[in-house]
Amino acid sequence: MRKEFADQVSILGKYANNVFLTGDLGFMALEEVQEVYGDRFINCGISEQNMIGVSAGLAKSGFTVFVYSIAPFVYARPFEQIRNDIVFNDLPVCIVGNGGGYAYGYMGPTHHALEDCASMNALGLNVIVPAFDSDLSAIVCNITSPTYLRLGYETIPKNKNPPIYNSWRELESGKQGVVVALGPMAGLVWNAVLKIPPEIRPSIWAVCSFELNEVPDVFLKKVKNKKLYIFEEHVISGGLGMLISYVLSSKNVTVESITHKYAIGYPKYSFGSQKYHQKESGLDEKSILKTLLKNK
Repeated sequence: MRKEFADQVSILGKYANNVFLTGDLGFMALEEVQEVYGDRFINCGISEQNMIGVSAGLAKSGFTVFVYSIAPFVYARPFEQIRNDIVFNDLPVCIVGNGGGYAYGYMGPTHHALEDCASMNALGLNVIVPAFDSDLSAIVCNITSPTYLRLGYETIPKNKNPPIYNSWRELESGKQGVVVALGPMAGLVWNAVLKIPPEIRPSIWAVCSFELNEVPDVFLKKVKNKKLYIFEEHVISGGLGMLISYVLSSKNVTVESITHKYAIGYPKYSFGSQKYHQKESGLDEKSILKTLLKNK
């Protein structure tokens, strides 16, 4: 997904009002961006708090700014600057966190991002979690307010093409229950669901936004009195599960049951790949399939 992001941002580089900042990261990924942006590509070094301040100053001067780094370095370390400089001034800055969830597995918890969406959503940023590479073209060209963009790794079943980007979209229509997945988890869920006999498959929804007003009525109608499954590579607090539960409650929508699988937290004693930590949380493909079949 990082490569597709770089490709799409490079297209925007022909417009002089776009600026790109990086925290000394992007080797073998941002070279084209640097070439296209020229002196509007700024390596701010390993000084993320300062980088956010610079982005705010540029945005205040009329630029649209992309700020790029590994996820925890770009939302956790400069949290105060994001709040005070960007959010309070409602500036068009897109904070790009590469490697959301457990994506940087072996590097350990310092490089994981499990509460990023909740933190940024609480500050009032528009939180976007693309599910597929193809989503990025529609996202990066529409940055008009403080935004947090969480990048991950795309998974798409063979011979399947995801529908055109929407913050909530149905990937497959099913007969038994509804499955909701945050961002790239949608591809893993899609793979798992396709292994279920068609007559008992649930519907699959890919969710890419934390905006309450973007939950579509058609989803609420489909999930009413049905079994609901939620999968997200994010902690339970402030995650997609809480958001959906709030919307269901406020809209008086009753479901038969809710099964929620989420990131169990930062590892303390054992470290491994993203797949290893996903499995620990019941978020790998085999565990997802087991969860769905268990409740049939």
